[in-house]
Amino acid sequence: MQVPVGEGALVCTGPAMALPSAGLLPGLLLVADAVALVLLVPLVPVLTPLGVAGVWLEAALRLPVLTVATWLLAPRRPPGAIAAAFTVAATPAAFGTFRYLLGLSGAGPGLLAAASPAWLGVTHVAAVLALLAWAPPPVPGGVPETPSNVPKAPGTVRRVLALTWEERNVLGAAVLCLVLAAIGETLGPYVTGKVLDAIRSGDGLTAGAVGMVAAAGATSVLFSGCRGCFFLLLKARLRQSLSLRLFSHLVHQDLDFFQGTPAAELLARFSTEVPRVCSAAPTGANQLLRSLVMALVVGAFMVGLAPGLALLALLEVPLGITTRRIQSAREQALQRSMLEASARTASGVQESVGAIETIRIFSAEEEEEKQHSCNLAKELKLKEQMELEMAFFTLVHRMLHLTIRVLVLFQSHQQLRDATITAGVLVTFLLYQDTVGSHVQVLLYGFNEFLTNAAAGQKIWEYLDRKPTRDVGGTREPPKLQGHVTFQKVSFTYPGNPERPVLKDVTFEVRSGEVTALAGPNGSGKSTAVALLERLRDPESGKVLLDGIPLPEYEHQYLHRKVVLVEQDPILFSGTIRENILLGLEHCKESELQEATTAAGAMDFIQGLEQGWDTEVGEYGGRLAAGERRRVALARALLRRPAVLILDEVLDDGDEAAAQRWVRSGLAQTVLVVSHRSRVLDAADCLVVLEHGAVVETGTSAELRERCGAYSRLLLGGGSTEAPRMGSEEGTASGRE
Repeated sequence: MQVPVGEGALVCTGPAMALPSAGLLPGLLLVADAVALVLLVPLVPVLTPLGVAGVWLEAALRLPVLTVATWLLAPRRPPGAIAAAFTVAATPAAFGTFRYLLGLSGAGPGLLAAASPAWLGVTHVAAVLALLAWAPPPVPGGVPETPSNVPKAPGTVRRVLALTWEERNVLGAAVLCLVLAAIGETLGPYVTGKVLDAIRSGDGLTAGAVGMVAAAGATSVLFSGCRGCFFLLLKARLRQSLSLRLFSHLVHQDLDFFQGTPAAELLARFSTEVPRVCSAAPTGANQLLRSLVMALVVGAFMVGLAPGLALLALLEVPLGITTRRIQSAREQALQRSMLEASARTASGVQESVGAIETIRIFSAEEEEEKQHSCNLAKELKLKEQMELEMAFFTLVHRMLHLTIRVLVLFQSHQQLRDATITAGVLVTFLLYQDTVGSHVQVLLYGFNEFLTNAAAGQKIWEYLDRKPTRDVGGTREPPKLQGHVTFQKVSFTYPGNPERPVLKDVTFEVRSGEVTALAGPNGSGKSTAVALLERLRDPESGKVLLDGIPLPEYEHQYLHRKVVLVEQDPILFSGTIRENILLGLEHCKESELQEATTAAGAMDFIQGLEQGWDTEVGEYGGRLAAGERRRVALARALLRRPAVLILDEVLDDGDEAAAQRWVRSGLAQTVLVVSHRSRVLDAADCLVVLEHGAVVETGTSAELRERCGAYSRLLLGGGSTEAPRMGSEEGTASGRE
């Protein structure tokens, strides 16, 4: 615990900001309490005859003064300030009541205003314990701090409970079985004690008594099994629901989100955090509700059997909650750090495996091994810290449990000698004590586990709360499109490099029924223009029109069925060739499939494969050659008969006439070709030449050659007159340019 430095100066910032205030709070409460007690001295003669009621009335009169004192620390008042004030006010009254109900000899503290000053010190030690229990712990060394925009634990708990409530039918059935099982489990020790007293009194063991014991046990076993089945079903349904919701939300995010979030991190959320979040409520309810019901019912039976022993035995509950709260806060902080460290390790492994050829080329194996070793070492350090703290707190809990048990045995011995309880009552009480002790431990551990698992979903809820910046609320779905594209003074700059505009007032047309080629040196903005036409991004200024209508006005799925992009290195999905070509099309005639595949030039190599259409392409199409993947992607695009077909470095020499054939046959209304190959460019009906993000020439290939301008320089330079700038946004957006 840190203390103030100088005159009110506070040390630390960020998450540990509460610790200096927490260090100042006990002293402030001590002064405020001393003032309150001085003011209460005249009321001692009035409160003393009231007994226990007078003690609690004194506590009620001190509480407002203590609460007002905590306001002096605003706005840096620690989270446990109010809890500490209540603890200071209630400790003397609770202790006096406890001694009175136990019937212990000797005078209790009575009124704090009339007691020894030592009692004031004892009271404020309890306040320090409250602060330790409720103030957030310091962030461990080397552990990244939680960003301010990440939801905190109470928010995650609320979200988990709301998610669970959606399956309230299954939850209700599980809770019903839980209550019935708890009733059967509770009746077992009670019936056992009654049977023992009957035997001792000479009544003997009867069939009815045995039947009652058996019935209680059978009820507990039967409904415990049903309870477990329902909670497992609830966990499975929650996992399915949350996984689907998270995936559906992520696929609608902007490209900037995926470029800034490693795929391994997203995979870790699905494989690690979703199961933990979905197990929080079912496991917590299974453990916590059962243990809470059992602890309350068994506690009530214990109070009915022996009130004094019950109060002594149940003293373990508040002490256990205090230590468990401290452990829970520590474990949640370390658990968040472990999840972040695991995500970084997984991301590093995926990045290294994906770039293994580059690592081999530059002999960077040792550097990658060192980085991976460093990531693993950080994980191990956090894991060791978690295990050490868990061992320490386990020792504390067990010592606390042992101490309470010894006190109960000592007190029960005294009551047996005084004949205030019978042997049967003592056996029943000890059985109940074991039961309630185990359930209190489950409550403490289960609540901690529930909070930890719920806190594991902070990133999940952050993803679900993230809203795409682009508007995808268009509604237009015309029955037919001409495929006429217009760029009107379009400008665009990537967020990561705002000082370098990629497109500057770009204006050109792609006319329907024609093949238009987009040419230019590397870094001139061709791929960015394609991304804008595909509406993967939106322009900062200007408009991109399709048949005279801005792209945002079209319905999202409709637009991407009509404007189709085929890239130089297309992505195929795991599955067969047929499944990849038919991707997203539920109903398609075999004749249409054959026509599109033949037009794409893929039929020959497909028929030459041993399994033909049913050949597995592997992950990302890795079992096919690059050219074969392009042919499959072309067939996939042509099968949709798009209004605008975009070919980004797809056509090779010898394929230059293919685009014209597709337009004439009606497989595509309009074709936009991006290429560096002169033969492909010469075959286009119109050329648009870009340089430094601006349109510098438009016209046919023959016209542009005669001008001896930018297009001629491009051809003389071999199609690559300007190298991409290292780290440029367009370079990162398209590795081809």
